[in-house]
Parts: sequence; C-alpha cells; structure tokens
Amino acid sequence: MAVFTHVEEEELEAFLKDYDLGDIQAFKGIAEGVQNTNYLLTTTKGAYILTLYEPGIDKTELPFFLDLMDHLSKNGLACPVPIKTRNGDELGELCGRPAALVSFLNGVSVGRPTAHHCAEVGRGLAQMHNAVVDFPGKRANSLAHEGWRSLADTCLEAADEIEPGLANLITNELKYLDDNWPEGLPEGVIHADLFPDNVFFLGNDLSGLIDFYFACNDTFIYDLAICMNAWCFERDGSFNATKARRMTAAYGMERPYTEDEIHALPILARGAALRFLLTRLYDSINQVEGAMVETKNPMEYAKKLQFHQRVKNAGEYGLG
Repeated sequence: MAVFTHVEEEELEAFLKDYDLGDIQAFKGIAEGVQNTNYLLTTTKGAYILTLYEPGIDKTELPFFLDLMDHLSKNGLACPVPIKTRNGDELGELCGRPAALVSFLNGVSVGRPTAHHCAEVGRGLAQMHNAVVDFPGKRANSLAHEGWRSLADTCLEAADEIEPGLANLITNELKYLDDNWPEGLPEGVIHADLFPDNVFFLGNDLSGLIDFYFACNDTFIYDLAICMNAWCFERDGSFNATKARRMTAAYGMERPYTEDEIHALPILARGAALRFLLTRLYDSINQVEGAMVETKNPMEYAKKLQFHQRVKNAGEYGLG
C-alpha cells in the first residue's frame, strides 16, 4: 500500500455517490507499500479501504483480484470483501484511476513477530491455499523466476553503488536458480506478498490477510518460502529456526507437504530472497519523486539470500 495519487474531498464525495455508505467522517492516506494508492475511509456506516490502481496495474486483471477476495471470504478466510455500488459494480473511477472499495478488517500488524505469530501465518496461508482449489481465476506471476534476469539487467549497473559485490552476488544466483529451479510442484493461486504488514492479529490470533494485488498462479511452497523470508529473520539479520519450525509445522497440519515440496524448499527460499532483493533494488534506483511511499533496503534480502545459500536441506527450516 502507498499514496501516489492525492484525492481531494470533492472528488471523493462525487465518487461515493454511487455507493450506499453514508457520510464521510474521516479519510487518511496509507503510506506503507509500493504499488497502489490506498486510503482509510470512515463513514457513518463503517470503515473501508479505498484503492486507486496506479498505471503499473493492468486494469484487465482487477476483476481477478476482487473475485479472489470474494471467493476466499465465502470460503471462510478472513480477508477484505469488495464493496459494490448500487448498480452492483465492484470497480469505479477516481482521479483518472480505476478504483475500488473493500471492507476494513479489525486487527493490527505486528512489528516483532513471535513464534506463535509465525505459526498462525503458516496456518492461515495453508487455509488460503486450500480455499483456492476450486477458484476458476488465473493470473500469471509477473515476477516469476523466468523474469528475474531481465529485471536484474535493469539494476546491475547501479547495484555495486548500493553495496560492492552485489552485482556479482545477483549474477551468480541467477545462474544457480536457472539451473536448479524445480518444476511440477503443486500449484494454484498464491498470495505472493504475505509480509507482516499484510497480516492482522487480534491479540495473538490471526484476524485477517490483506493486500492480494500480487496474487497469481504459482507453486504453493514458493508462497511459504516468501513467508519464511518475511517472518523468520530477526532484525539483526539472524535466522530464527524456532519460528521457521512453527510456521512450517502449522502449514503442514492444514495442507500436508509432498516429498518434492520438502526437497524444493531451500531452492525456493533462495528464489524468494532474490525476488525481493531485485524488486527492492529496482525501487531504490527508480524512486518516484513526491510519492508518499517507503523505500525498503535491498541489502536486507541480500543477507537473507546469503543465509539460504548455506542451507543444505529443508530440515534446517523444520521439515524432515
């Protein structure tokens, strides 16, 4: 989530005339994230998230995201639900951008996840993967490993200005993953961006998953690898094996692993680390002037990648 497009009160009021949501009480931009413009809207009938889809989003894909949230909610997963206009539309237009409203979820994201939080995330992710088995929508992963080399090519020239030796680390890892990337693993729609700011808790219990705008078809275990990278490292860069064991065990209780998935996890963990290293590096090099958005440090994921390069088998993540 982020704010790239600024909405004036008059524009918002005109947009909301198509909805039955009462009167505006509060309206505030949300700074976290890197992709779309988001606001928290409070009216006399409740709280909502307003999303304006920026030019990087393919408008033709928006029904996929909205239908996915609707499907997951109907299958028992706590997630935002698209709000329809009086005419039954899920999409409108605001400030020249496609726009949608979704329900607001109660809860807070955690800044310092515990092992219990990690177990809750593993369980919730597996429940999502189970829920999409009969979801008919499909969307290719625009950041799949086949596209990492072209993304890297846009960044390598400036990489060593961020950190000496970074370009070489990326180049060597790309070759390794091209040679070893697994195929034929169980797949379906994955979240692909389940970081701590995209998970809400009430007390110690998971209360909802949000921000499905990177969701796509890919392997389920790769989604878990993304989560492990995001949740199981401490702020000093050290890997917390207890958190990983709790996460992987809770996931497996809801959706049992295949032997091939267990074997593939270390490679996919490397791939997940490289994917976020590359996108963070790209964002650092290509910052949008005037955007209310937090640029994240690519070196955090370079260090995570170097850790995964030393892992010998999935047992080090808690899977035997």
